[in-house]
Amino acid sequence: MSERLEHSIPVAGPWITEKEVSYVTDAASGDWYANSNNYVDRFEEAFANYVGSQFAISLPSCTSALHLALMALGVGPGDEVIVPDVTWIATVAPVSYVGAVPIFADIDKENWCICPQSLERCITEKTKAIIVVDLYGNMPEWSAIQSIAEKYNILIIEDAAEAIGSQYKGNFAGSFGEVGTFSFHGSKTVTTGEGGMLVTDNQSVYERCMFLRDHGRIPGDVSFCNEEVAYKYKMSSMQAAMGLAQIERVEELVGKKRQIFQQYREGFTCMEGIYLNTEPEFVRNSFWMSTIVWDDSYKIEKLDLMARLLDNKIHVRPFFSPLSSIPAYKNLIVSKSCAKRNINSYQISFSGINLPSALSLGNDEIDMVISSVRDIFSQI
Repeated sequence: MSERLEHSIPVAGPWITEKEVSYVTDAASGDWYANSNNYVDRFEEAFANYVGSQFAISLPSCTSALHLALMALGVGPGDEVIVPDVTWIATVAPVSYVGAVPIFADIDKENWCICPQSLERCITEKTKAIIVVDLYGNMPEWSAIQSIAEKYNILIIEDAAEAIGSQYKGNFAGSFGEVGTFSFHGSKTVTTGEGGMLVTDNQSVYERCMFLRDHGRIPGDVSFCNEEVAYKYKMSSMQAAMGLAQIERVEELVGKKRQIFQQYREGFTCMEGIYLNTEPEFVRNSFWMSTIVWDDSYKIEKLDLMARLLDNKIHVRPFFSPLSSIPAYKNLIVSKSCAKRNINSYQISFSGINLPSALSLGNDEIDMVISSVRDIFSQI
C-alpha cells in the first residue's frame, strides 16, 4: 500500500500570485462610486477578447448567467429545454426558474457531453433551446449539435462553466451558441472566488441582459425609476480585479491543468478498464477536472473509492449523477424513463471520480494519487 500522507491533497483550488493581490488591493483602495466600473470594464473586455465574442457581461455566478440567457432568449412556461442528464444542477435550475421543462438527453460514451443522436430524439414541437455543457473541460461534437439546432431552428446556450481555454476546431469554448456562460467559482481554472460571465455576439441579447442584471435599469440611468422588476446580478470591482489578473494569466493556468492531466494519463496508461478524459485531434481540452471512469471489471462504486482515498487524505469528487435520478428532479414525469433511455448517463456516472486537480498540486502529490488509486484497484 502507498505511504500515508502527512497532509491532505485537495481536489481543486486556485493559483494566486502577486498580480492578483496587487489588482485586488488597487480595486479595494480606489474603485468606488465614480470609479467602480474600472476593473469590471477591463475584465469584461479582456474576457470577450480571449473567447472571441463581441460582448461580455460579468455576473455573480454561471447560474445567474444561464438565468439571464434564458430570459433574454424568451424561454418560459410551456417551453422545453434539452439538457444533458449528467451535469451539475446549476445547468438545469435556471430552466426551472423561468418555468420551462428540462428534457434530459443522454451523454456521449467518449466525451461525456450531450449525445447528438439522443439530443435529436428529444426534440418536440415544444423545444425552444438546448443547453450544451462542456463537461469537465471536454468538448462535445459541436458540428453535429449545431447542424441539429439549425435543422430544427432551436437556440443553443453553451454552459462552458468548466471549460475556459478548451477549443473545438480552433474556436474557444463559450463561442458556439447564441450565448456562452462561464463560472469563476473558487474551484475553477480562472476564479474570482465566486462569479460568472455571459458572452454573446447578439446585441439585443446583450442589451436585455444588461438591463435585467441591474434591477431593470437602463445602463447609465440616474433617475432610479426602474422599468421592470428584475435582478441584482452584478460583480464587484474587487472580484473583477481578481478576474482580470487571472484572465491575463489564463494560458499559464490552462497549461498547468494540462500538465496535471498528462501526468495522470502517463500514470494510468497500462491499466486496462480505466478511462480518462478524451482529447480528439480537433480538440484542445483544458482538463478542468482530470477524471477517471472504470468498467464493470472493477467491482467498486464511486463512493466506496472516494472513502478509501479519503482515508489516505486524498480528496476527490464523484462523477456527477444523472439529474433525472436525484431528489430534485426524479419525480418529474420526464425523468421516469431516463434510466432505461439514457444508458451512458447511468452506466458512466456511477463508476467515475474527479481526481485531485488543484492548480497548487506538485508532481509528488499527483504521483501519490496515482499510486493510491492503482493500489486500491489492484486489491479489487
